[in-house]
Amino acid sequence: MQNDTSYQKELPDKLYFKVGEVSAIVEVPAYVLRFWEAEFKKINPKRSPTGQRLYRKNDIDLILKIKHLLYDKKFTIQGARQYLKMTPAEKKETSSITTLNEIRKELKKIRDLIS
Repeated sequence: MQNDTSYQKELPDKLYFKVGEVSAIVEVPAYVLRFWEAEFKKINPKRSPTGQRLYRKNDIDLILKIKHLLYDKKFTIQGARQYLKMTPAEKKETSSITTLNEIRKELKKIRDLIS
């Protein structure tokens, strides 16, 4: 994913965001956020005294990254979990392999078109 940060967004200057606000920013329903919270332990919003989730900017950045991996890069939940655990060097190697595989697929399509 060679420094692909296209999924990042400019966030309002606030300390905490409620689940509805995060849902609007990330453009996924609140139940998806709650599901991802269970699947990705790094998403760990604070709780208000009434039990409401309060997300920090770093939580939102992580959620946007997860959305990018799942929706744009077509990772599975398990694949996204593993990718997030990788070191930067491992991510670069994985990204290079993915790019080569994509190039091979495109070349095969072109070959099939001209033959």
